[in-house]
Amino acid sequence: MNSSLVDTPNEAFLERYLDLATYRQTLVASNLANIDTPGYQTRDISFQAELQWAATENFKNELHPAVRKVEGLIERPDGNNVSLDREGLLLSETQLQYKAAIEFIREEFRMMRGAINDGAET
Repeated sequence: MNSSLVDTPNEAFLERYLDLATYRQTLVASNLANIDTPGYQTRDISFQAELQWAATENFKNELHPAVRKVEGLIERPDGNNVSLDREGLLLSETQLQYKAAIEFIREEFRMMRGAINDGAET
């Protein structure tokens, strides 16, 4: 993780949150891209577990979420278990998570701008 000019605990956590959301979105896109690949097995991360880990001091370490095969999905005769419904839902969920984090970051910067301008609205 790069050091920035503005390093707040919230900013560092939100950066990790965005990294995880981006990583998960990449996995979902990969799953969707392989929806017709025989034998392909759906992969995902435990977003909540990774986020809990990110809430500790370990968030300063490089991002290496544990990717796992998703168990319990219906497998087609060709061995592929990608579900368009599941992946579409996860894609929407991840996009909402990403947008929420961006809003929190915007609020952080609004508060900093207010502090810089001695509390005056900008």
